[in-house]
Amino acid sequence: MSLSKKEMEVLVDPLIFNNPISIQALGVCSALAVTVQLKQAIVMSLSVTVVLVFSSFFLSMMANTGKGIPNKIRMIVELCVIASLVILVDQVLKAFQYDLYKQLSVFVGLIITNCIIMGRAEAFALGNTPKASILDGIGNGGGYAIVLCTVAGFREVLGSGKLLGFKVVPEALYNVGYENCGLMVLAPGAFVLIGLFIWAQNTLFPAKTK
Repeated sequence: MSLSKKEMEVLVDPLIFNNPISIQALGVCSALAVTVQLKQAIVMSLSVTVVLVFSSFFLSMMANTGKGIPNKIRMIVELCVIASLVILVDQVLKAFQYDLYKQLSVFVGLIITNCIIMGRAEAFALGNTPKASILDGIGNGGGYAIVLCTVAGFREVLGSGKLLGFKVVPEALYNVGYENCGLMVLAPGAFVLIGLFIWAQNTLFPAKTK
C-alpha cells in the first residue's frame, strides 16, 4: 500500500512530534497505572491501539456515508462504538490471557474513558477518510505505546531488576550493595520517567515540539 506524503505525516507525526502522552498530555493515567511491568504495558498498548484504529475507521465510515452522523447524537455514537470495541477486547483478554487480564484489573475497561480515543475521533476521524483515520489510529497508538513501553521497561529494570519477568541485573551487583529502586514500583516513579521523557523529547526536537 503506497502512502502519500500527507498520509506519511499522519502516520509518523504522533510517534514523536505530536505524541499523545508527552505532547498532548492525554492517556497519562494509564501510563502511571500499568507501567510497573513491561508485559502489562505491551498488552495495554496493543489493546488501546486496536480500539483506536477500529473506532476511528468505523466512525469515519459512518461520517462519510450518506448524511453522516447527526450532530445531536455524535457523542453518543462515538461512545457506543468505542465501548463495543473495548468490551470485545476485554473479553478476548479474559478468554486467552486471563492472568494478564487480572493484573490489568479495571484498566482495560477504562480504555472507554481514554482521552486519546475520543480525542482522535473528534479531531480527526469524523473529518477524514477511513484510510487516513486508520493511519492516524496506528500512529497515535504507536506513540502511546512508545511512551508506555519505555517507561515500563525502565520501571521494571530499576524497580525489580527484571525485564519481561526475566532477571537482567547481575547477582554480582547485589553482592556489592546494589539495591532495587523502590520508587520505580510506585506511581511517582512513573511521573519522574514521563517527565524525563518529555524533557528528552523537547531537547532532541526543540523546533518540532513548540
